[in-house]
Amino acid sequence: MKKIIVIAGATGNLGGKIATALLAKGAEVRAIVRLETEPKKIKDLEEKGVKVFQVDTNNKSEISKYCIGAHCLISALAGLKETIIDAQRIFLDAAIEAHVPRFIPSDYSSDFTNLKEGQNRNLDFRRAFHQYLETTSVKATTIFNGPFMDLLTTDMPLIMFKQKRILCWGNPNQIIEFTTTYNVADFTAEVAMDNETPRFLRIAGDRLSCNQFVNLLTTLSNEKYKLFRPGGIGLLNIVIKLTRFFSPSEKELYPAWQGMQYMRDMMEGRIVFQKYDNDRYSNIKWTSVEDFLIKEKLNSKPTKENT
Repeated sequence: MKKIIVIAGATGNLGGKIATALLAKGAEVRAIVRLETEPKKIKDLEEKGVKVFQVDTNNKSEISKYCIGAHCLISALAGLKETIIDAQRIFLDAAIEAHVPRFIPSDYSSDFTNLKEGQNRNLDFRRAFHQYLETTSVKATTIFNGPFMDLLTTDMPLIMFKQKRILCWGNPNQIIEFTTTYNVADFTAEVAMDNETPRFLRIAGDRLSCNQFVNLLTTLSNEKYKLFRPGGIGLLNIVIKLTRFFSPSEKELYPAWQGMQYMRDMMEGRIVFQKYDNDRYSNIKWTSVEDFLIKEKLNSKPTKENT
């Protein structure tokens, strides 16, 4: 009999990849989406083989009806307090009402268990949700994967392709973990199908320091890359505070200062994993930063950003 896996957030980038990975593993995938979800997004999921249910996502009992018989509920929701704490709590309560035994919260982030509270807004939302999660009877598993590797060629300013620089705040030898969204999706699907998983699992597709990025980009591009070190962590904290004061943008998911908070946490050294769970599922082929950059950036057509 197929295992039934329910996904909240299946219309998103990561959620869609998780749904695809689950289908490849033979699961029956149910996606619970909002009433106002765009028809095209629903059609895309249905064409993959996902069973899509449009419901009032503020109604716990309505959600619960479509969770009956499920082995696990995966949350891939993305947003601020109203999503990560409030909406996710409704999904969790619905799963419990339907007697779903397992739950994967929407963490997919750096390990915030070692971070100071109040230092990273978005991670604080996840920490607050965990406080409620720990009071329930459901068997939950959080997946920590470090920053998404995909961001290296988009929103994360670590690699300054045009300037041939690697941005570094603090120690240039500080190790940073990176994992592609495809690897995260594959691993999440495995965890959802598993019968027994621990409370926390930590993965990393690759681990590099800023100095190692310099060497890697120099080798791959045949051009000399150097470190760009505007200052230490203390100065970065000041920049974060000033940016948030003058441009708060509190209703945005990733305002400039939020990105800086993630950068600070990466380079401060508090979130390096002591133990990795990459070997838990032997069929996953982990993507290195080198392979990712070759595929996604250095073999792409020239643009204003990389010329």
